[in-house]
Amino acid sequence: MCGRFAQSMTREDYLALLSEDAERNIAYDPEPIGRFNVSPGTKVLLLSERDEQLHLDPVLWGYAPGWWDKPPLINARVETAATSRMFKPLWQHGRAICFADGWFEWKKEGSVKTPYFIHREDGQPIYMAAIGSTPFDRGDEAEGFLIVTSAADKGLVDVHDRRPVVLSPEAAREWMRQDVGGKEAESIASDGAVPADRFIWHAVTRAVGNVKNQGPELIVPV
Repeated sequence: MCGRFAQSMTREDYLALLSEDAERNIAYDPEPIGRFNVSPGTKVLLLSERDEQLHLDPVLWGYAPGWWDKPPLINARVETAATSRMFKPLWQHGRAICFADGWFEWKKEGSVKTPYFIHREDGQPIYMAAIGSTPFDRGDEAEGFLIVTSAADKGLVDVHDRRPVVLSPEAAREWMRQDVGGKEAESIASDGAVPADRFIWHAVTRAVGNVKNQGPELIVPV
């Protein structure tokens, strides 16, 4: 799954690999976002395409339609999202990208849960596939977005059995296109995912468990 991640670079750092040939309606901002411990229930910068332009909007991480009587969900399984009652409309018309430096997972080691920070070995930003009801003005009674996850493979299984669907920059651009249908999006999520062997991870301080902690020390190896 993906329950915490870091989004600390500047928006330009994240956009550099995505928007060279794209029209963008995004204000220039050289300041680092500086969030080292992004948690569910907060608003997160989400990248999407509308009217053939890229937009960046603060969107709530979490989604629960009116008939859902449980806490909001934060992840959607790639295996079922395209066809499920809850997620199919979002998959069809609400695809977006949540960019990040990496994500956190907790692994139980004996009686202790140790947090790990997982990121690309080459240091590039990661582009997590997301689906949401906003900012697409679809008229949903609920607003928010979810990160799409898949079964972990290779070494990532050692940390957690699920992982976010991280797309290559090229696949991320295709994923957001509003003229791409649901079936084609399934292929993009499968064929465009960054393989597990491109990621590395290290243990980090358990201070990341407190959402009030936000400093860069949260992603430093311990």
